Amino acid sequence: MGELIQTVLFDLDGTLADTAPDLAFALNEVRRRHGLDAMPFENIRPVVSHGGVALIRLGFAMEPEHPRFEPLRQELLDIYLDNIAVNTTLFNGMDMVLDTLEAEGKQWGVVTNKPGWLTEPLMRELGLTHRAAAIVSGDTLPQRKPHPAPIIHACEQIGCEIAQCLYVGDAERDVEAGHAAGMKTMVALFGYIGQTDQPQQWGADSLVETPADILNWLTEYNQLKTA
Repeated sequence: MGELIQTVLFDLDGTLADTAPDLAFALNEVRRRHGLDAMPFENIRPVVSHGGVALIRLGFAMEPEHPRFEPLRQELLDIYLDNIAVNTTLFNGMDMVLDTLEAEGKQWGVVTNKPGWLTEPLMRELGLTHRAAAIVSGDTLPQRKPHPAPIIHACEQIGCEIAQCLYVGDAERDVEAGHAAGMKTMVALFGYIGQTDQPQQWGADSLVETPADILNWLTEYNQLKTA
């Protein structure tokens, strides 16, 4: 009999929560303030998981070395903080996933590269702060994903074994971090997957189309381990 999965860790943007509407608004508001037209939402959505740097690179065709880049990025984040949960919701069905995990006595947490000053108010607005067994932000430790340290830190906070944990994300760095930590990994295909991304080649243990598929996979996996 192998280790049963008792804990599920989630990436935040594009996995647990659909944050793209509010981040897209923030980017287009920065563009508007600087005399540019709004970009189509479908162009912005795939970039959201990669953070403010990627959004400014997209929105202004500018690299981080440019002297205007950092002021624009900070302007974006300030606007986003003021609108952090206007149109952000859990992905459809994710509330049922969290309810079911809790009802089954499993724990869940969040490991994100989003900085804590944005992660904490968002989790609070979503009503998840006290439900999550661990919340590890991009600045909690010196390392960020794809380094495994934040995921390992979450497991230590929760008190769970690495082998009893699943990490769910929507970017290649999520799979890389989970594997480096030594746990099972899953790609949320409902998240912010870009047209050039090839999640089938990232080496995850599973790819899921909907949040409900996470529970189905967990049930099957744990049943196999007890067979």
